[in-house]
Amino acid sequence: MILDRLSILNYKNITEAELSFSPKVNCFIGQNGEGKTNLLDAIFFLSFCKSSVNPVDSQCIQHDKEFFVLQGNYRMDGGDMENLYCGLKRGRKKSFKRNKKEYQRLSDHIGLIPLVLVSPSDSDLISGGSEDRRRFMDLVISQYNKEYMVCLMKYQQALQQRNTLLKMEEEPDSDVLSLWEEMMAQTGEIIYRCRRDFIQEFTPIFQSYYQEIAQNKEEVALCYVSHGDRGPLLPTIQNGRAKDRIMGYSLHGVHKDDLEMRLGEYPIKREGSQGQNKTFLIALKLAQFSFLKRASQKETPLLLLDDIFDKLDSTRVEQIVRLVAGNNFGQIFITDTNRDHLDHILSQMGQDYTLFEVENGLMHQRL
Repeated sequence: MILDRLSILNYKNITEAELSFSPKVNCFIGQNGEGKTNLLDAIFFLSFCKSSVNPVDSQCIQHDKEFFVLQGNYRMDGGDMENLYCGLKRGRKKSFKRNKKEYQRLSDHIGLIPLVLVSPSDSDLISGGSEDRRRFMDLVISQYNKEYMVCLMKYQQALQQRNTLLKMEEEPDSDVLSLWEEMMAQTGEIIYRCRRDFIQEFTPIFQSYYQEIAQNKEEVALCYVSHGDRGPLLPTIQNGRAKDRIMGYSLHGVHKDDLEMRLGEYPIKREGSQGQNKTFLIALKLAQFSFLKRASQKETPLLLLDDIFDKLDSTRVEQIVRLVAGNNFGQIFITDTNRDHLDHILSQMGQDYTLFEVENGLMHQRL
């Protein structure tokens, strides 16, 4: 799959941009804060109907403007063309269209344009809380498994309703509590199995990428931890009801799942150097790309690399470049602050590329 053209209007600091891209490598050079990451975020928005960094859609509208518009023209692997449109006015619901036809449910769009973003914020996967690691699993699985997304939405609804009842001053209706607990257990067990199977299949791919980048210097592992490991979820949730009532929220369920990330026998959060952490995260995302390409069996995902080469030694940079320049990867978007650094990377890739200079939200194509 190739993003041929992208049109941006009033998105963050990008007032207006009309861009045509190379089918292989596209590079954006500029200082921090000039708009490189915003450009990648616009591409991300067209895949996931939301920003990768702003949970509130209206925060993506340029400060002194009333709306933003994004449009992308995609050439799919089978040759078909797809036109995507997203528009948002302040105080209004966003409009998302595929080939001029509006989506009734945004969830129907997820998976059409598979995408993997590697960015500095990925460090939260190691240093952040378990919700960041659950979000990683959810983002991958949702792109190839529609049932999973439906179950996530139903589970969250049941969880919120149960928590509302638990917070009540008077004793909540036991039958109503049971109803929501049964929905949590039913959908939660599907979520648990999907996450368990995903990590089981994903881990060897991830380990292979890490070993290639680190040249077999360290061992790494992923371990999925869930209340689902104990057996059926319903008794686990129901047995915790008295304590949950005291706390005012649900202590058991797949909303408490975690993904342990290990370097050797220990958590990488505690043991890893900056270079090892960066290698771990990049291997995780490259494995995500390969997994999605295999699991979806439809489209080659887009790969977005946002300022990823900082804090890596030259050997690891060369290994990453060699990997992404291979035939397993399709269209790539790279940002960097150093033109000399980027020129060296591009010369190693030996691929067709387009280079843009980014300054104050403006994109200029350079030779």
